[in-house]
Order: sequence, then C-alpha cells, then structure tokens
Amino acid sequence: MSKKEAIVQSAIRIFTEKGVEKTTISDIVKHAGIAQGTFYLYFPSKLSLMPAIAEVMVKTTLQTVIDTVKPKSAFQDRLRQFVDAIFEVNREYHEIQAMIYSGLASTEHLKEWETVYAPIYEWISGQIAHAQKDGLIRNDSPPDALAKLIIGLTESAAEQIYLYDEIGQDSRAAKQKEETLKFLLMGLGVPS
Repeated sequence: MSKKEAIVQSAIRIFTEKGVEKTTISDIVKHAGIAQGTFYLYFPSKLSLMPAIAEVMVKTTLQTVIDTVKPKSAFQDRLRQFVDAIFEVNREYHEIQAMIYSGLASTEHLKEWETVYAPIYEWISGQIAHAQKDGLIRNDSPPDALAKLIIGLTESAAEQIYLYDEIGQDSRAAKQKEETLKFLLMGLGVPS
C-alpha cells in the first residue's frame, strides 16, 4: 500500500471512529504510521481527503455492482441486481457515505463529485446503451443522461433508508427497493 493509500485508509477509519470534526491530522498520520510532513505531500488539509475517500467508495460501489449484476441475466433482473447492490453498499457503508457527503458539502471539493463518480456513470451508461441497441428499453434519451438519473434515484432511495432512518430499516428497505425498481422499469419503458 502506498503512503497516500495508507493516509486515505487511516482517515476513513479515524473519521468513522471520531468524526471528521474531532479528528486531527496527527490522529490520521499516527494511525497510518507516517510522518506528519508526509501527509502534506499528498493533502493540504484533512477535508481535502474527501474526494480521495469518495473515490475509494466509488470503487467499492462499482466492484459490488459488477460482482452482483449477472451479465447473462434478463435486463429486468440485471436492473434488480443493480438496485440490490446499491442498497447493500449504502447499508454496509452508511457511516462512510454520510461522512463523505458532509465533508464534501463543507468544502470546495463538492464540484469534484461528478468526476469521482465517472466510473459508475460509464458502467451504467454502457448497460443502457446495450439495452437500447437490443430494443429492451426506450431509446429516446442518451445513455449517459439516463445513467445519471438511474444512479441518482437509486442512491437517493437507499440513502433515505440507511442515512436518515434508523427504525424498521429492513422492511422499509425491501419496500423501497421494489418501488425504485418499478419506477426505473416504467421510466425506461420496459414492458411489464
């Protein structure tokens, strides 16, 4: 693991344990086992870590999606698997997701979000383009625009359960996943 990766992994752990506000750069470098000066070679401040942490989560999310979505499944099944994967990532990493959102929102790094998210948008866009080419969904919108809508809706639906709601998550999550899937299928023009 490179020193930069060690800093990011340490920051994730310490931010999760102590919160962003209470964490110091000294805490991060001590946990990473590096000198404080080394930190500043990679990051000017602790909040400047947020895009790097977001990149880690995007990679985790994309890998979960790739591992979950079975390429030979019917389109409706792949879409269900995608929704399941996004909900699972939000369930498992809700503390890190909340930290990223609060950290990015409180810095000038929020504008980097679209760039960080590019790999997921590209993956979904490719899935949409293939489904359009095969006549499985409507083809009157560009795949990249649909990709952003799909991830935006699905993540927002998952976040409503795992970031904001503590009570009855499991039953609410199942219902929310079903409604999200129905909405996506209708929006994409998939015949029922």
